Amino acid sequence: MFRRDLLKGAGAIGAAALLAADTAIADRRSARGSNQSPRVVGPFIETRDGTQLFYRDWGSGSPLVFLSGWALTSDCWGYQMGPLSDSGLRCIAYDRRGHGRSSDPGRGFDYDSLADDLAAVLDALDLKNVTLVTHSMAGGEAIRYLTRHGSKRVARVALVAATLPFLTKTADNPDGIDPAVFDNARRNVLLRDFPKALRDNMRPFGVAETSEAMLDWVAELMLRCSMKALVECNRALTGTDFRAELAKIANQSTIPTLIVHGDRDVSAPLPITGRKTAALMPRATVKIYEGAPHGLFLTHTERLNKDLLEFAAAS
Repeated sequence: MFRRDLLKGAGAIGAAALLAADTAIADRRSARGSNQSPRVVGPFIETRDGTQLFYRDWGSGSPLVFLSGWALTSDCWGYQMGPLSDSGLRCIAYDRRGHGRSSDPGRGFDYDSLADDLAAVLDALDLKNVTLVTHSMAGGEAIRYLTRHGSKRVARVALVAATLPFLTKTADNPDGIDPAVFDNARRNVLLRDFPKALRDNMRPFGVAETSEAMLDWVAELMLRCSMKALVECNRALTGTDFRAELAKIANQSTIPTLIVHGDRDVSAPLPITGRKTAALMPRATVKIYEGAPHGLFLTHTERLNKDLLEFAAAS
């Protein structure tokens, strides 16, 4: 998501789809029942509905599970996973269904299903004392996981440039974005020319020093998301209201939460996302990065890695 997505209705909510599940995976999905336990199959975790989620698992020690933002893949976390795995942590990331190397069942892009996929990853790998590290729309996946599955496996949550708590303008959320803006962008940008939208709108994802090569790489990752996943995930992230869930977690849970946000984030503007999330979670630790954009995991790498290392080590 970029400035024109949120403020002008034309941006990186766009079109392009390359990935579909292969025939063997589709056949296996049909053959298996929906009540089967998730399992590890090579570099994939097979969920209860037969979707195969590609994952990477680096290092050993206390586990950090990284969840990527809208249209992005697990590759984007390499600049965190590399150094942190070298620092004595186990770093795990997976491609959301319909993204990257994961299979694309053409369904299950609502937050309940995505939270269940996260549960499948944690269960299949039998992870405990997990630090969830999320970016952008993935913040909602972590919150929905906690309200849907509980905190037995999760020790702490980091919300990096999250689109929480609620982006859409309503009577009780007057500074949100008009839903017509999102509808128009899905119809006239995403479903028309997503590659061009990315090319025209990638610059605000980084800072002045961010190379064109880096921005091109991020765009290439986003082009590995299926059209169905692009549309439905965008609909979920723009239209889901997490205010009640955040307040419930804040009131009933002792899970430490770290909120990291840039004050130059034009995709998830700080006043309607990070600030509001912090108000709903008054016990959270809040770190505002001056001059940081939505892609702060690439532009403020060393600072973020230091904060995540300290957060994961905290008791």
